[in-house]
Amino acid sequence: MKKILLSLLFGMMSLHAGEIKVAVAANVSYAIDDLKKAFNVLYPETKVQVTLGSSGKLTAQIKNGAPYQLFMAANMKYPEALYKEGIAVTRPLVYAQGSLAYLSNRKQDFKKGIALIKDATIQKIAVANPKTAPYGKAAVEAMKNGGVFEAVEKKFVYAESISQTVSYAVTAADIGFIAKSSLYSPKMAHFKEGVNWADVDPELYTPINQGMVVLSNGEKNSEVAAFYIFMLSAKAKEILQNYGYLVP
Repeated sequence: MKKILLSLLFGMMSLHAGEIKVAVAANVSYAIDDLKKAFNVLYPETKVQVTLGSSGKLTAQIKNGAPYQLFMAANMKYPEALYKEGIAVTRPLVYAQGSLAYLSNRKQDFKKGIALIKDATIQKIAVANPKTAPYGKAAVEAMKNGGVFEAVEKKFVYAESISQTVSYAVTAADIGFIAKSSLYSPKMAHFKEGVNWADVDPELYTPINQGMVVLSNGEKNSEVAAFYIFMLSAKAKEILQNYGYLVP
């Protein structure tokens, strides 16, 4: 860790006013504004341009030449692949660990655990596309380990990102598997724990380590380096914890 940070610092020229382009997993959409504000307290001249999306789609864009300079993914798989291919110039580091929650617009009996989604009253279940969204993959893993997957697969309403899953969970579906961090948005305050949402048993799925890398477009860019270092700082970790993440 120290070697990586020192390498970035020594590679920095004097910080200047400019814009950096950051690709961010959709589940971080609720925390990213506060992260940007805290960064701009330190570096008020730097504009952070954020593109949100599923980690799989963002990775595809990066491989196809999208000009992102830093990538904050929803798991480690995609940044590790970019590093192996030489598109990322830093080894992936965990900046946060995400967790799953159930969300419904109606009162639910969450004491039933994951067996709840087998109920006849649950006709549609919002799930992020497991092929491109790590939280969708984790949701499927939880359902399989909970012994309910085959019984409920026909109920799935697939979303392209975790933010879209939140929308589907309270509109087009009866319940959804979402990133717990989504619940920390002020817009979600009316949803009550134990009534509209609950944690998915963490024993049912692999912890979601979210990885970050500097991309080749951001190599030796002082402002990209500054944002990267900020994301590993105590202040950034404090903000992420406020949004329901665990931090390394």
